[in-house]
Amino acid sequence: QVQLVESGGGLVQAGNSLRLSCAVSGGTVSMYIMGWFRQTPGKEREFVSSISRSGGNSYYADSVKGRFTISRDNAKNTVYLQMNSLKPEDTAVYYCAASTYMGVYSDPTRFGSWGQGTQVTVSS
Repeated sequence: QVQLVESGGGLVQAGNSLRLSCAVSGGTVSMYIMGWFRQTPGKEREFVSSISRSGGNSYYADSVKGRFTISRDNAKNTVYLQMNSLKPEDTAVYYCAASTYMGVYSDPTRFGSWGQGTQVTVSS
């Protein structure tokens, strides 16, 4: 399994932006579908966004569509999540994840490798 390390979280005011990064080691990131999920206390982990191996296709939860952009740099073994127009309801721990499955982009049970998470807090 690959190792994933997220960074870039923090405290921001509503309307501002953050960019999360996920550094991948122990494997070749181009072999994996990469995804971002988030979780708040007492709730299940929810899908945010994912990107195909080549980066040619990306997918988003309705709640973030038009505000968040996922990208990947396979040469740098890194995946990014650009988050714009942040809202207080985006507050959560954000997790990077990697999947070896084909054609599965939003089911967390199909992602076998996870980072430790990074906290994003959006104040109103």
